[in-house]
Amino acid sequence: MAIKGLILAGGTGSRLRPLTYTGAKQLLPVGNRPIIFYAVDDMVRAGITDIGVVVGETGALVREALGDGTQFGCRFTYLPQASPLGLAHAVKIARPFLGNEPFLMVLGDNLLRGGVVSLVERFAAAQPAAAVLLTRVDDPRQFGVAVVESGRVVRLVEKPQDPPSNLALVGVYCFDARVHEAVAHLEPSWRGELEITDAIQWLVDHDQPVDAAEVTGWWKDTGRPEDVLDANRLILEDLEPRLDGSVDRESRLTGRVTVQAGARVERSTLRGPAIIGKDAVIVDSYVGPYTSIGDKVELRGVEIELSVVLPESRLENIEGRIDQSLIGSRVTVCGRQDRPHTVRLVLGDQSRIEF
Repeated sequence: MAIKGLILAGGTGSRLRPLTYTGAKQLLPVGNRPIIFYAVDDMVRAGITDIGVVVGETGALVREALGDGTQFGCRFTYLPQASPLGLAHAVKIARPFLGNEPFLMVLGDNLLRGGVVSLVERFAAAQPAAAVLLTRVDDPRQFGVAVVESGRVVRLVEKPQDPPSNLALVGVYCFDARVHEAVAHLEPSWRGELEITDAIQWLVDHDQPVDAAEVTGWWKDTGRPEDVLDANRLILEDLEPRLDGSVDRESRLTGRVTVQAGARVERSTLRGPAIIGKDAVIVDSYVGPYTSIGDKVELRGVEIELSVVLPESRLENIEGRIDQSLIGSRVTVCGRQDRPHTVRLVLGDQSRIEF
């Protein structure tokens, strides 16, 4: 069965502001790779190489990052969505690309440890109207929630106040052409969106089979800064140590550390799992576990761990240790040497800083 792919890369990323004022949330890096790259990898591993990418106001940035698909071994078709009007709306505007072929739809800002191969194989073998991936969560009120009987979905509720189960949708769905009839019958929800949960419920109500499978590894929605840091930690758990840059004799590397090409490390301690990006400069500094330092970042006299620093930022002479921080691109953070100690800040809307 030939299956197409659909990756959703629209949305405003409001929970990740101010980082997403100038960038796409799907392009935030974990393990020094944009989050959306992992979704593409999952699809290609499942044999899906004809992929539509639904893009919104950050579409130009997403196109620049993904290209035509050659680097991944696939082909992209970009599908503009004027406004983020729901996941089912994305299916609706993608209909000319999808035709009547079955497809796998994933959210471009979600990460899966186990991939999607097993779900796609199960869908291709059983050929239900839809198949969804679920995971058990502590607070189902934040998610679309499924009630499952004998491996089939019998009810779906979007962000219920009184959840009927703890099985949450994780943003991975397989559909055949029957979903287009379901979408055509939808009315906007109270949020003003066409909900994919309503489309799946329509299939259930019309006696169309909807299979369910649970995540076998881990799943992460990277909608908030703390989620990005946690996703980075999970990705770095699988880091393979590699030294392509230069490390002087006065520096010490312990654990699983990757130093990418062109990076320079001098008189510093790197404790893995940690990754240092291309052409980065680390001098007189400490980089601790679960830290990703982006390309062309410069650290001088800095201690940092459990953090992500995006490309081309400069951190210098910082008192104390930077911990559990998400620092954007082209940011400058410098300690001051004058007395008395002063603090000088230039912060954008919805910034957050702790001393």
